[in-house]
Amino acid sequence: MDILKNFPKLDLSEFWQKQDSGENLLYHEIIGERIIEKPHKHDFFLFMLFENGSGNHNIDFVDHKVVPFQLHMLFPEQIHKWNLKSDTHAHQIMISKTVFEMLAASLRFSLVLYQNHPVINLDKTIYEKVLYEFKQVKNELGEKVKLWEIIISRIKLIALMISQEAEKFFVDKTIYKTNPILVKYLSLIENHYKNEKLISFYSERLNISANYLNILCKRNLQVSSTALIHERLILEMKRMLLTTEKPIKSIAFELGFFDVPYFSKFFKKYTSVTPNKFRKQL
Repeated sequence: MDILKNFPKLDLSEFWQKQDSGENLLYHEIIGERIIEKPHKHDFFLFMLFENGSGNHNIDFVDHKVVPFQLHMLFPEQIHKWNLKSDTHAHQIMISKTVFEMLAASLRFSLVLYQNHPVINLDKTIYEKVLYEFKQVKNELGEKVKLWEIIISRIKLIALMISQEAEKFFVDKTIYKTNPILVKYLSLIENHYKNEKLISFYSERLNISANYLNILCKRNLQVSSTALIHERLILEMKRMLLTTEKPIKSIAFELGFFDVPYFSKFFKKYTSVTPNKFRKQL
């Protein structure tokens, strides 16, 4: 399984030598072509603002076309790779988990929604305001004596402006706004999907019937309530298969599958390949 060593988990220490920022917050700039052919994941949160650029950014196995005036968000444990063309000019702010916990409330919407919609197109006016704050964070981090209260405040402002744009660009924003139960359901899935796979568990905590929860999901998201749990399981299976050297049996047990053949059958049903083949083909 030596191939799995090519799927590292990067932390902020990878960039410390370029910038002294207390190991919790870093600014990084990308100018020109950048290609990461093999996926990896981070243990930190990332804001990435494209001033210019083209190419592709794959986040959790979904391709996103890169264009100017675009904001990409990457959460800890998400897998990504990219092929950025020579016209790329992007600004990154890397935020440790500890600091991000202080900022998360400024994003206003459920973090699950941002993970499902990690790319937000900005209109020019908002883009210029966000870019200004990015550059101010860069300048503050370059000072010998850093005023962390100012830096954190600026990043909170960035998060608030992004939330304002997210309200315009989330395709299913109105769905979640008029059906807050769906947001709660997605959050419950995120917290319990490894151990709880029955709809009854979730419907009881939402104080609605399993049938009504299924109706809400089909009516508003065009998938069944069970499918949402399965989608989250498949995503985690893919992440673990690519970023760990754990045997298939161990991954199955960790995700609540105590019958390995059933685990493989479940994975193949949604991906058309077995776990072993998925791991080997990459």
